[in-house]
Amino acid sequence: MPNLPIKLLLALVLANQSLTHAADLTRAQVEQMLAKADNQHPADLRRKDLTDLDLSNLDFRNADLWGADLRRSNLNKSNLQGLTLDLTVMTNIKLNAANLANTSIFGVSLMHADLSNADMSGSRVVAIMDGANLSHANLSDVQWAADMKNQSMGLMRASLKGANLTGANLSNAQLGRAMLKHAKLNNANLQNADLYSAEMDGANLTGANLTNANFSQAKLHDAIFNEAVITGTRFDGAQNLPDSVKPDPSK
Repeated sequence: MPNLPIKLLLALVLANQSLTHAADLTRAQVEQMLAKADNQHPADLRRKDLTDLDLSNLDFRNADLWGADLRRSNLNKSNLQGLTLDLTVMTNIKLNAANLANTSIFGVSLMHADLSNADMSGSRVVAIMDGANLSHANLSDVQWAADMKNQSMGLMRASLKGANLTGANLSNAQLGRAMLKHAKLNNANLQNADLYSAEMDGANLTGANLTNANFSQAKLHDAIFNEAVITGTRFDGAQNLPDSVKPDPSK
């Protein structure tokens, strides 16, 4: 390369880096692939770099997104129902009001993702969702317990430390060993939820805000409620209520 000024060389390097990190496809190209896809011939988006794209309001049910990089992308109100999203990268993704019912999300980072008002009912999730916004999401019948079949890989469980689950519907959820430290669960519905893990401690709600949450008929054996805020929290009919949340008989 000829002797170019150092500032020009740096500009060329930075430009090359920008090109290297650009998404593999545009929204228009993704739309074209989805339009041609069907159940037998899904749109092949496996391992594609789709970072920073606006993919809102799209129907991905005939797509293969396994291992795709969706960091910071906007999938608000998109339909991903029934998909296998294992090993995708979804840090800081926007999934407000998206349909994620009955999806499989394994080995994924959803840290700081926006899943507010999303439908994740019946989903199977073993992921890091620390700091995520799941306020008013439909999380009924979710399977978010620890995955005991993969403990050789380390403890595989749903981690929701500091997550916002205000007003979320977690009825009938499987949450054994879920990490919910300092999560916001005020006004959340956990009726009939199962927080018990036969192999280890149950769900960890240390320091969580449970104000006006509903744990009626929930299974709480070995669940950890240390320093949790339980003002107005309902535990009627709950099984194995820990001493830390039992009402004070002297009052």
